[in-house]
Amino acid sequence: MLSYEETIQYLYESLPMYQRIGAVAYKADLTNTIALCAALGNPQHNFKSIHVAGTNGKGSSSHMLASILQTAGYKTGLYTSPHLKDFTERIRIDGAEITKQFVVDFVERIRPSIEIIQPSFFEITVAMAFDYFAKQKVDIAVIEVGLGGRLDSTNVITPIVSLITNISWDHKDILGDTLPKIAFEKAGIIKKNIPVVISEHDTEVDAVFRNKATEMNSSISFAEDDWKVKSLSNGKYQVTHQNVSLEIELDLKGAYQRKNLAGVFQVVEILRNDGFNISQDQLSRALKNVMSNTGLKGRWQKLGEHPLIICDTGHNEGGIKEVVSQIKSQQFERLYIVLGCVKDKELSSVLKLLPTEAYYFFCQAKIPRALDAQELQLQANAFNLKGEVIAVVNAAINAAKKRSNPTDFIFIGGSTFVVAEIENL
Repeated sequence: MLSYEETIQYLYESLPMYQRIGAVAYKADLTNTIALCAALGNPQHNFKSIHVAGTNGKGSSSHMLASILQTAGYKTGLYTSPHLKDFTERIRIDGAEITKQFVVDFVERIRPSIEIIQPSFFEITVAMAFDYFAKQKVDIAVIEVGLGGRLDSTNVITPIVSLITNISWDHKDILGDTLPKIAFEKAGIIKKNIPVVISEHDTEVDAVFRNKATEMNSSISFAEDDWKVKSLSNGKYQVTHQNVSLEIELDLKGAYQRKNLAGVFQVVEILRNDGFNISQDQLSRALKNVMSNTGLKGRWQKLGEHPLIICDTGHNEGGIKEVVSQIKSQQFERLYIVLGCVKDKELSSVLKLLPTEAYYFFCQAKIPRALDAQELQLQANAFNLKGEVIAVVNAAINAAKKRSNPTDFIFIGGSTFVVAEIENL
């Protein structure tokens, strides 16, 4: 039998992996997932679930919901992607990562099916998560969409409720070149007679969701109509619903989380109506401890002080817009940005948002999809973003630390894969 390391190597090398090679790994139908799940006895039908899609905010929202459910005493599965440090981060129960032994045994068990079906890396991961959650008899699982929604491998579940967080430009080559086209793909998770929550209004795409919900006879709610969320200070928010107002503290920093909170609160309301027992105290405790409960990393995460060092996985136009707004709210003398990107993104929409007063260290993650750091510098120069190339991520971070004073600010980001390589994250 293969060791855990050999098993992961087998998955990486013998199966196309979107995170590493890009669009050629994307399978635009559910045939393989359906066949894999059938070979496993359709485990996805053996537990309750919540399905979460969206361009930005789906990871944070998924982790918040998982934290709330496990704090309320439910055995809670959580499936997210990509991982930052280790494959096992993708599949968790009550915050604990899937065991390496299960990963090895699972791949060994379904290897004959893998040889016949030839699924992608992501399709296998999804099937593994479903099998694990069913075998461990979770009460409920929060399932984050990988890419899009309609044709995403996760879209074989029938959830209690679907949540769509936000629509922004990302993966145009796969999902479409207009926001309504992208929204159409996300709306594909709306199931017959299953309620759907949309976190934010967007005049360009609201009709897409309404039409799909009507077609599916699904009740639809736009969370920000019912829940008013106001940022107070340092992770504290005032949440108002009807005549009730409460103050909560969220350990996921970044004022952009206010957009996710309305959707999360609306989903909790639907779960309560469905018989889930979640008290106000449990809700408050869960939101205060999302990171320790679920292991979430890389969302406006503080890595150091004097100088202040922050990393964030935001990487598309919507995500970078929020990151830049957050940077502007900080107090600092000089700004240093360690930046790396992937090559299949339309970079101009991101580069035009970045602050020109910063000094940049251009780097590249160790994956085939990474954009060459020299090329990144060249494109950045066109937007008056100045700095130097230090290709290795941690060498770039160390160079930024050497150059900075205690009153300065270092930001690390541009790609999930840059954040993933930070030492001691």
